[in-house]
Amino acid sequence: MSNKISIKKVVFFTIWVVIGITMLTLLVKAMASQGTDQCKDYTVSIKGVDAGELFLTEKDVVKLVTTATNGKIKGQSKNKLPLQKLEQLLEDNHWVKDAELFFDNKDILHINVTERKPIARVFSVDGRSFYIDDIGTLLPLSDQVSAKLPVFTGFIAKKQLNKKDSVLLNDMVVTAKYINESEFWQSQVSQIDISACGNDCWNFDMIPLVGNHTVKLGDGKNIADKFSRLMTFYKKVLTPVGFEKYKTVDVRFDGQVVGVKGNISKVDSIQLRRNIDNILKQSRELNEMMAVMPVVDNSKPLLPDVALGEDQDKGVGEDNEPTVSNTRPAATTTADKPKPEKTATDKKPVKVTPAKTTRPADKPAAKPRPATNKTGTQPKAVMPKRG
Repeated sequence: MSNKISIKKVVFFTIWVVIGITMLTLLVKAMASQGTDQCKDYTVSIKGVDAGELFLTEKDVVKLVTTATNGKIKGQSKNKLPLQKLEQLLEDNHWVKDAELFFDNKDILHINVTERKPIARVFSVDGRSFYIDDIGTLLPLSDQVSAKLPVFTGFIAKKQLNKKDSVLLNDMVVTAKYINESEFWQSQVSQIDISACGNDCWNFDMIPLVGNHTVKLGDGKNIADKFSRLMTFYKKVLTPVGFEKYKTVDVRFDGQVVGVKGNISKVDSIQLRRNIDNILKQSRELNEMMAVMPVVDNSKPLLPDVALGEDQDKGVGEDNEPTVSNTRPAATTTADKPKPEKTATDKKPVKVTPAKTTRPADKPAAKPRPATNKTGTQPKAVMPKRG
């Protein structure tokens, strides 16, 4: 009985040894054949956000692989194609999120690449422009396509971001994600300006595509609630009165929407001040012109002009009536009044005054002459005798 059991064990053990040797032989043979086999062909598959808007092309992927292998892919020996190293090389590219390479049983190399998903375009204060993906990775621009995404302006001008900058970047990602999830906000948001408000503080000012107002969002905290309150304000307030009614809509504070009508910007205030200064300057110049304007003195006599054939024996006031101006002459003092000049005939001219009537004024009365005696000489004064 014991001999039968031992024989069975020997047979069973022998069978497994034969199977193991056969498997090992086949494995060694397969490995040997794989080392000597060549890549018969390759395929490239790129998975992106939209099949029609790929930031990477098949040509870009093939170029990266051939650069690493120093030659062509097709016809290359399999042992000269380190798959893990090639995967890491592809993932080092900014636009590649994941890469997978493998051979099938027909010796065809499959290269599968998954692109990163850009969610916003960013403009920094130093003029640089780039994309960011859903985890905050900075992506360079592509020559292939330009994505229609929310735009952020006023980003910091740094190549290396610190912890504070990473928080700002995270707020941008949260805001951009919410906008991209809504068709309405995708079509309404034109750009978002980033402005600093102190240390570790920033505000997002949204410029809508429809309307002449600015939406103050604050930072990226509670961004869904802020857009919800803004949507309510759009439906219940702006829709009846029009999107041009308000200049500023503030949703930074919890449970509040503050609308400001006709808010004058700083530029408008400066221009308004300039207009006021110009008006005051023109008023001062007008007053100065009126102060130096020559005054028509109607008290000065009008003399006949011999060159025009006028008679010197007749004053203007005797035969011709002078024209009286409707403009009232300026007041002059007695000391400033010019004395009347004598004519060739010793006649005193008529003094023209701004009277209401056009009749010439009367001649002034002649001064009384001192009394004379019969001889025509003036009597001498006689001094009284002293007592």
